Amino acid sequence: MSPPLLEVRDLVKHYHARGFFRPAAPPVRAVDGVSFAVQKGETLGLVGESGCGKTSVGRTVIRLQEPTSGSALLDGVNLFTLGPEALRAMRRRIQMIFQDPYGSLNPRMRVGDAISEGMEIHGLGTAPERKARVTALLEEVGLDPAYARRFPHEFSGGQRQRIGIARALAVEPEIIICDEPVSALDVSVQAQVLNLLADLQRKRGLAFLFIAHDLAVVRQVAHAVAVMYLGRIVETGPVDEVLSNPRHPYTIALRSAVPEPRPEQQPGRIVLAGDPPSPANPPSGCPFHTRCFHRLRDARCRTERPELRQVGGVRVACHYAEMKP
Repeated sequence: MSPPLLEVRDLVKHYHARGFFRPAAPPVRAVDGVSFAVQKGETLGLVGESGCGKTSVGRTVIRLQEPTSGSALLDGVNLFTLGPEALRAMRRRIQMIFQDPYGSLNPRMRVGDAISEGMEIHGLGTAPERKARVTALLEEVGLDPAYARRFPHEFSGGQRQRIGIARALAVEPEIIICDEPVSALDVSVQAQVLNLLADLQRKRGLAFLFIAHDLAVVRQVAHAVAVMYLGRIVETGPVDEVLSNPRHPYTIALRSAVPEPRPEQQPGRIVLAGDPPSPANPPSGCPFHTRCFHRLRDARCRTERPELRQVGGVRVACHYAEMKP
């Protein structure tokens, strides 16, 4: 297999409380040792419930926020060690689509200017060439080129997300981090945006890190999937293998919530007890043991943290992954 386009190794991102009159508090361990790889032209889905740290992964990889430790290698170049100028040049190769289509666009900037801004920063083309490129990009994402003269408040959420996609494509990236790009959209619009991303991947050979909380969406777009819980990856592998035969109890619970076209094939719904633990005070041992329903849950789960290991065609962080819950 060829080397991955993006390889993240032992990524850690902790947030520290600040304030003169606030007592010292333990750091919030949003991301606590995450590793994964994204192959050229493929999509890795990063899934988990709200608060698991998946958005922090995306924003830290692209260095919208600084990592605590770890590395992110883009074609072998560690993004975390680059200075401002080198990082700016490298960002032409890695772009991001944000979750909020309303907050991600400058309300005072016309759509055409928002799309062409990246081209200007990277010195791509003359002004007429950039204008022609904006026209072509709007057509490619299914919008009228005349929209370039309008402001973001004149568009629906789905149209704004298409504008965000056009903006990300403007500098010809090789990989795009998609941070829940359809979670704020209606179901019918979600399908349109997902189909657009799939078409762009086929035509351009793009790679995606697709962050989501919906396994049904990930099953539609991803080649591989990594399941996160409390800042750590607990199961990863080919998407069909993980979703058809989940090994980790947390993945099994997520999978049970995905509706099936045939009701008779729907697994029994598993409702996890309690709330996720605080990332500022994670439990000892397996981070999932406080909510786990595995019949073999024991003292080892409470004291010994499982590491990812190969079980069949996937890698799982569970002491009893070979046995059914």
